[in-house]
This record gives sequence, C-alpha cells and structure tokens, in this order.
Amino acid sequence: MSANLLAHTTAVRFGIFLAVFVGMAIWEILAPRRQQQWAPWQRWPSNLLLVAIDTLVVRLLVPFSLTEFAAWLSAQGWGLLNAWPFPAMIGIPLAILLLDLVIYAQHVAFHYIPMFWRIHRMHHSDLEFDVTTGVRFHPIEIVLSVLLKMAAIAVLGAPAIAVLLFEILLNATSMFNHGNVLLPEAADSLARQIIVTPDMHRVHHSVAIEETNSNFGFNLSIWDRVFGTYRAEPKAGQLGMIIGIEMFRNPTEFRVDRMLTQPFRDATSKP
Repeated sequence: MSANLLAHTTAVRFGIFLAVFVGMAIWEILAPRRQQQWAPWQRWPSNLLLVAIDTLVVRLLVPFSLTEFAAWLSAQGWGLLNAWPFPAMIGIPLAILLLDLVIYAQHVAFHYIPMFWRIHRMHHSDLEFDVTTGVRFHPIEIVLSVLLKMAAIAVLGAPAIAVLLFEILLNATSMFNHGNVLLPEAADSLARQIIVTPDMHRVHHSVAIEETNSNFGFNLSIWDRVFGTYRAEPKAGQLGMIIGIEMFRNPTEFRVDRMLTQPFRDATSKP
C-alpha cells in the first residue's frame, strides 16, 4: 500500500462516508420503504452528534487508524497472511471475508451476552430505521469493536489495503442496509443472495425478540445462511412490523444524554 494513500485514509473514508450518506438520504426522500412516525429533525441531530462523539472517543483512545496498524504489523511480519503469504488477488479478498465473519460473530455475541447487549441495545432503541440508524452506536461498543478488529487484524496479518477496503465497505453497507429505501422485490431477492439488503436487516430491528435475534450480518448475507440465523421476512410484514425496543419507547430517548446512559438504566428508570 502506497505511503501517499496511507497518509490520506481518513480523508478517503470521510469522503466516501459523506457521499454514501447523502446518496442514501436522497434515496430515502425519493423512494421511502415505510412511512415514518418520527420526523428526521427529531432523531437525526442526536444520531449524528453520536457519530462525532464516537469519532472523538476513538481518536483519544486509539490515536492511529486500523489501516496504519495493519501496515505496521505487515512491516513486522506478524499474522497468518504474512507467515503464509497469498497473491494479492487472493489475500485481499480472503482478509476482507474473514474480517466480515469476525464482525458477524461480534454482533451475535453482543446480542447473547447480557453485558454486551446492554451496550448494543442503544443501536436498537431507535424508533425508526433509516440511514442514521446505521451510524448510531454507543461509544463503548465502537471502542470494543475497534479493539476486536485490532486483534483480528493482528492474528490474520490482514494487508493494509484490505483493512481500508473492509472499513469502507462496513461503513457504507451499514448505512445502506439501514436505509428506509424501496428496492424492487426482484432486485432485493437477487441482492440478498450476496449482500445484506435493507429489507433483510430491518427484520433485525423488530421489537419481536425472535426477529431481533436474526439477520446479524452487516455486509455479506452468507453468514446468516451458514449459521442458521437468516429470517426472510418479519411476521407482521415490512410495513406492519414495529421498530425498536419495548423498554425504550419514550421520545425522551432521542436525547444524546439518554442514549449514552441507556446501558446503565433499566425499564424502571425515569426520564
């Protein structure tokens, strides 16, 4: 990976993030999948402020990018892919595939381990499902995810370019598959054979626990099919399903302070 590209990974990622976000927001206006009860102005400011908080916290705690970390590991010869190097045309896709599996496993763990669920449930407590839901994560979850990805990169010896591409894909697909956008049924059916579509992931945000604990993939849909966590549709249908978590349905939960304290509160906590 060239030193010039490595030096500009933050700018590259931010530029792509902004382009995908704006594109998805326009798509949601032009062709929404569901009519929303809560207006963007009620939810978007807090969801987007959370992105800024997450970014600041990670920068303070981990003052280097995962791409820089991967480049340093490669220079030291660490990791399986450095010990047994593959041609780039194999090693890069393989690293991306394995990192995606790690994120799938992390997502499953964050649902089934109570301590982690308390952190992750803030992502699910959004009462609507749109592009900003795809970037709405608690800072603790973001930090834990960064540490897990660092461990995975170290074990795998993932090439820096693979890490950069994976981070871009993960961020972009998270915004895409959380989009309140309409895809023709045939296009959705075809696309979800490879990637997670909005209709597929929306099931995961249902208030019904058996639906919440399904469709864990963020990028590739193969993992849900392989590990038996795939659910094609919600029982109530895409338009009838209820989004969110029963214990956090008060609109005061749109506030950033309430979002940040959700892991430390229960249903009896008052606004």
